[in-house]
Amino acid sequence: MPEVPALIRVGHRGAPVFAPDNTIAGFDAALAIGVDMIEFDILPARGSSTELYIAHDYGALDPSRSLTLTAALEHFSTAPYTGIRLQLDIKRRGVEQRVLEALDATGTRPRAFISTGLRGVLPRFRALAPEIRLGWTVPDVPGIGSAPGLGRLYAARIPARAGARIRAGEIDALVPHFSLVNAALVEAVSAAAGEIYVWTVNSAAELARLAALGVTGVITNDPRLFSTIEQTDAL
Repeated sequence: MPEVPALIRVGHRGAPVFAPDNTIAGFDAALAIGVDMIEFDILPARGSSTELYIAHDYGALDPSRSLTLTAALEHFSTAPYTGIRLQLDIKRRGVEQRVLEALDATGTRPRAFISTGLRGVLPRFRALAPEIRLGWTVPDVPGIGSAPGLGRLYAARIPARAGARIRAGEIDALVPHFSLVNAALVEAVSAAAGEIYVWTVNSAAELARLAALGVTGVITNDPRLFSTIEQTDAL
């Protein structure tokens, strides 16, 4: 098996292969298998409510059953989660201050990593909380993959754009779909002293390819995949 130094293992919305995503059961499953970070989605309630929920989209959100951000962070603030990093993926604009308040209320801000492809959100977090690490999720253009010519042009521009944004202090990491990741992208991010977390990887072959390229971390629905590679250094 290839040796991979300190690959950060990330559970995508927990461990959906074992339990429903964005739930306490899913998070606990990911922790039991062995991850370094858990990714989950932040969505505000519709209408005038100020409540934030853990849900990918409004089709998945049921205020009577969905987990609130506060409840999730309270769970993450207790053992054995205290050493686990938290990737908060922001699904709507305008929630930045409320997210920070929830992190502070639960003492989890030091472990937070914010990611999104929504324009304007990362600059707002940078201004409000410059110490929190930020990740730019790509592709960030809806439907770009359905236009092959434009998709190739978009992908070709990402290495230079990501490197420039990292050097400018706008972001600390790139969070690309695995189909966009190649040696040029990894080299551009590394040269800018940034990190690269790849989503959503659900095959051992793809995991091995990305590990060989030297990505920082991999986000998966099935954390068992990490047992297929040998890491030389634990996080």
